[in-house]
Amino acid sequence: MISTWFSGLLTGLSLILVIGVQNALVLRQGLRREHVGLVVAVCAVGDLLLIGAGTAGMGAIAASHPVALRVLSWVGAGYLLWSATGAFRAAAQPGALESQETRSRSSVLSTVLAVTWLNPHVYLDTVVMLGSIAASHGPLKWTFAFGAMTASLLWFGSLGFGARALSGPLGRPSVWRAVDLLTGLVMVSVAVSLVI
Repeated sequence: MISTWFSGLLTGLSLILVIGVQNALVLRQGLRREHVGLVVAVCAVGDLLLIGAGTAGMGAIAASHPVALRVLSWVGAGYLLWSATGAFRAAAQPGALESQETRSRSSVLSTVLAVTWLNPHVYLDTVVMLGSIAASHGPLKWTFAFGAMTASLLWFGSLGFGARALSGPLGRPSVWRAVDLLTGLVMVSVAVSLVI
């Protein structure tokens, strides 16, 4: 039972550690020390729900509706490209982390919800792939799923609040421009991968 949970933890970490739009957003908000708890909570709860849905069998349903996933891909790509332009604009502006305009709670919430729920990769990785792997564990599928859920909680909490703790040393203008540039590039690459 412990080995199944640990297998879920490692599988979850292997999927979530890849730098993606969601991770870039969590890192960015953590560095800004702006609505970090909200961002971490939305990302973690979204992952818990998606892993649960995949384990409950929704992965097979999602895989059988490729047109819906394709439409979601185009919507997600459009949103990511729009968000990337904002990141590139921020990277082009000189200034330190503290000098950037504070975003409202509702603006951050709408961004994190869109990044979490409009990204088809999250459905493929979390619902379809993790759901299929969980199903292969038979009666221990929920033990595996709880391991993957633990990975999400640990990762998002560590990334968001860890970045927050490092925001002082990482708050130099050059570092901040690099973070914004990286965020924009990740968004563009994910958007392109969604439509190809």
